[in-house]
Amino acid sequence: MHDIMQEFGTKYLREVTINANLCVMGYDIEYFHSKVKEEISCWPATVRADYARLIELLMEFGPDLRMPHSKAMGSGLFELRARGKDGVGRSFYCFVKNKRIVILHAFIKKTQATPKRELTIARKRMKEVHHG
Repeated sequence: MHDIMQEFGTKYLREVTINANLCVMGYDIEYFHSKVKEEISCWPATVRADYARLIELLMEFGPDLRMPHSKAMGSGLFELRARGKDGVGRSFYCFVKNKRIVILHAFIKKTQATPKRELTIARKRMKEVHHG
């Protein structure tokens, strides 16, 4: 079993390698592109640690994961809401066939509202995932 907490949450781990397919529990996690994984690996350690915890919950509960961990953004797009003492991270994801979840986009949140640009990127990628 892949130890996600160690991968994202260990304070002395400087470089994070995120496997493209994390298969633990009920749902599989995939990343739209390696750049999404790279963005998350650059997040502050406390935010990465919370992200790792939330990913494990997402793999276990799938679409049943709700606020404050996950928020529906409409039309099948969801937001995973990572927090740490060093900031707030957001990743957008969608569900696809066969219990697969695709992490579409990730960023560190710097404003109260989610920037429209970040939502646009996620929605465009979700369309690509669903329609090719």
